Amino acid sequence: MRQVDNAVGELQSSEPPTDLDLLLNESGGDYGQIEYRNAIAIGAFDSDNEVLVRSQVYRGTAGFHVITPLVIENGTSVLVNRGWVPLSMDTVPVPAIPVPLAGQVEGWVHQTQMRPSFGPEDPSDGHLIVVSRVDIDRIQEQVEYELQPVYLVMTHPDGEDLPVLLAAPDFSDEGPHLAYALQWFGFAIVLVVGYFFFVRSRLRESV
Repeated sequence: MRQVDNAVGELQSSEPPTDLDLLLNESGGDYGQIEYRNAIAIGAFDSDNEVLVRSQVYRGTAGFHVITPLVIENGTSVLVNRGWVPLSMDTVPVPAIPVPLAGQVEGWVHQTQMRPSFGPEDPSDGHLIVVSRVDIDRIQEQVEYELQPVYLVMTHPDGEDLPVLLAAPDFSDEGPHLAYALQWFGFAIVLVVGYFFFVRSRLRESV
């Protein structure tokens, strides 16, 4: 149920920042257990292997999300969503946005994005600059180092107005279930009241 998922997500997002490697070990391969957890990774951004995720909107303006690998000290790398940029910034490395030097990056954990039942499919070969989603396995094919099985959505700014950081996850939306429940509850009340007046009218007729 959406309410249960929201409660779990809110609980996980409220946990203090933890080293990414520790979280991955803690998950035992079930990465849903650490989704939305706040994680810390230390390394250096590799802007040469940056990619852009298309069809991203910020305040009504179309653009991209900037995904940059962070090469970690243990030799692996984790993809980092550094935020939103406008459509005019459609080349990588993204122009006019200095990439931070090696250091600590903090963000919340997200699982690889799966293709929906409909929508564009990224080419299976070639080096992609623009992708339709953060598909870690697909991006892995065009980098030499091993990518971690989850990615981070950056939460702490790097001192620049762009990229615009993404908003924190919102767990207040209960979806259509509550509205449906209220709607059917209303129907039930109408039915009961209607039946009451129907019975009363028949009783009056029989008198």
